[in-house]
Amino acid sequence: FSEISRSRVLGNLLKNKTMEKKKYSLRFVVFCTLFCVALIASNLFEMKVVDFDYFAVTAGMLIFPISYIVNDCIVEIWGYKMAKFAIILAFTMNFLVMAMGGIAILLPSPADWGGAEHFNAVFSLAPRIAVASLTAFLIGSFLNAKVMDKMKRIHKERLFPLRSIVSTVVGECADSIIFFPIAFAGVWPVDELIKMMGIQALFKTLYEVILLPITNRVVRRLRTVEA
Repeated sequence: FSEISRSRVLGNLLKNKTMEKKKYSLRFVVFCTLFCVALIASNLFEMKVVDFDYFAVTAGMLIFPISYIVNDCIVEIWGYKMAKFAIILAFTMNFLVMAMGGIAILLPSPADWGGAEHFNAVFSLAPRIAVASLTAFLIGSFLNAKVMDKMKRIHKERLFPLRSIVSTVVGECADSIIFFPIAFAGVWPVDELIKMMGIQALFKTLYEVILLPITNRVVRRLRTVEA
């Protein structure tokens, strides 16, 4: 009896290990890595302000929406739990880069090196901005994933474009509403804050709508290869 029990236990362990391997496919690792890189790069690009005469946005807007697109793909293909893992991993990696950047700034530089000021300008993200960025990302990403997951439970695999846009609107609006007041309240006038929140949320959503045909095609392909 003990031999049979041990065999069953061993068989279950091997089965569980096989299931774990299937959960973390190479494609999921690639998407998870892209999610982390998009977040880290967008925070670095926040240092650049792009002026369009009538309004201004941060250069981070060029890449930050990609994190929401990737988030949608992860929820759609691998589920909400895996999206949570990706969000927490990206949050941790971003925090690590910020912490290492802070340490690098404190390290002494050669007196004849003229790049110290520029290096510090990129990596010396003010604590207030850092808190605003991390908080907005965490809440916005979780809301995006949650809405995507809830709608998928209702529609199954149908209406992916609709689910993608609705979840992005919720996530991007939450991100803007959280980030700008924490980062710039008392620094910018209230009307400017409201204007920036609206512009950022609108443009990030339009960004995803423009890329939606590509996203939809990627999701269809992933459904086939990950089935």
